[in-house]
Amino acid sequence: MTDAGAVYRYHDGTKHHFHRFARSLGYLDWASQPSPFRSYVGAPEVRLQADTTTVADILRHSLGLSAWKQYERSRWSLRVNPSSGNLHPTEAYVIAAAGVFHYAPDQHGLERRAEVAPPVWTALTRAFPESSFLVGLTSVLWREAWKYGERAFRYCQHDLGHAIAAVAIAASNAGLQARLLPEWSHADVAAITGVDRDEDFVEAEREEPGCIIAIGRQAGVGPAGVVQAFRPAGPWSGHASQLSEDHVEWTFIDEIAEATRWDARPSTLRRAQGSGRAATQRYARSLILQRRSALALDGQSSIALDRFLEILSHTIPSDRPPWSALWWDARIHLALFVHRVDGLEPGLYLIVRNDAALERLRSAVKRDFLWTRVTAELPLFALALGDCRRLAGRVSCDQEIAADGFFSLGMIADFDAALQQHGPAFYRQLFWESGLVGHVLYLEAERAGARGTGIGCFYDDPVHDVLGLTGHAFQSLYHFTIGMPVEDARLITESGYAWERAARTEERPPHPAVD
Repeated sequence: MTDAGAVYRYHDGTKHHFHRFARSLGYLDWASQPSPFRSYVGAPEVRLQADTTTVADILRHSLGLSAWKQYERSRWSLRVNPSSGNLHPTEAYVIAAAGVFHYAPDQHGLERRAEVAPPVWTALTRAFPESSFLVGLTSVLWREAWKYGERAFRYCQHDLGHAIAAVAIAASNAGLQARLLPEWSHADVAAITGVDRDEDFVEAEREEPGCIIAIGRQAGVGPAGVVQAFRPAGPWSGHASQLSEDHVEWTFIDEIAEATRWDARPSTLRRAQGSGRAATQRYARSLILQRRSALALDGQSSIALDRFLEILSHTIPSDRPPWSALWWDARIHLALFVHRVDGLEPGLYLIVRNDAALERLRSAVKRDFLWTRVTAELPLFALALGDCRRLAGRVSCDQEIAADGFFSLGMIADFDAALQQHGPAFYRQLFWESGLVGHVLYLEAERAGARGTGIGCFYDDPVHDVLGLTGHAFQSLYHFTIGMPVEDARLITESGYAWERAARTEERPPHPAVD
């Protein structure tokens, strides 16, 4: 089977249907639950808690812990970057002049894996402005597969998209640019982060290489051939910790990972901008740290039309973060189930995020829809009017949260055209883009005084049926909902790190320790 055939086989084989879900164990084996934190045993540690450097600031506000939650004897952490099931498959590495480091979010610290020889670092960063550094992202596929089985590869990819967005936004707050480097292959990512070292993963779960992000005053690229010849200045330190003692092998995931490996290629594309207003909001650090995933929505509150349009405006591609981190033009469009927006009739709507796709979308949608443009400022079209709450919940795996918000949506990928243009490996990037969209929606929901949550469970083809889509021209990849949250008063919330809690205690008078 060709690589392209493997992509379609996996994508279709991991769809949820009314009569069956994608293959998984069907239960949670708590005895084999993977640890949410990886460490490199024996690697020298560098704590960042009192560090005000740019690297520390960016990591804290992109990949660090945002809070701890506790209910009775159960206690768990939340992170700045959201994750399916709060399982966090994404691992991060910093590559700088001082060496190669693994980021340990539980400690907000760096574990030194290797020193970089000065000539190698000079060669690696010849095209970069001074003081640039790299962030490498990888995925522990097992963390998601433990719960979600074969569909887990999808979730790992849009989790990577969330992480890319989080890094790009945090870099922007530090006055820097972040850019994905398609010039670096998966083999390059594995080599420079050290995750291709068999000797360091003897008993530990392997990490699937994801991407390299350049962070600096301007975007840069990696010169060909340097990474393949990468050698640290000294020996690598530490070996990866094992996350679970028992594992279930999902060969379908191994096959799609192999079929979508990225080869180095130049980023020759000019990103096409969507029509209408592109927002330029910068997110405060305090807002970034308060982001949460809603567990339930009240099913009653509404949102003003201007605020609704403001939220959507931030999903339109622009030259601002996080969209400026991408090298491709927009491939994700938004099918919206509008429930309670003051001044807008409930119904099915569509945001077209790339003008070039509009006519192909209209041709692919085999239903007699209105296609009425709602506003001149945004590419928002009304397709059909009426109460769609029950429909929204039904196609999102019968989850009430999709019906109880102001609106919910499905992210519709320009699937066939993207894979034909960029090859099977671009399957991953489609999910990355959906993760970026989701991350912006999370932050915009918080800014609006509401709350959002990503929905990975939906019935794929029934979503396509709603729009009259057939074949693979356009495919739904990720769902999302925004509304007014119903808070669980039983939960105790604490800051992400003890040193932050101590600082807050010193700044305010004593009162019950419940945030």
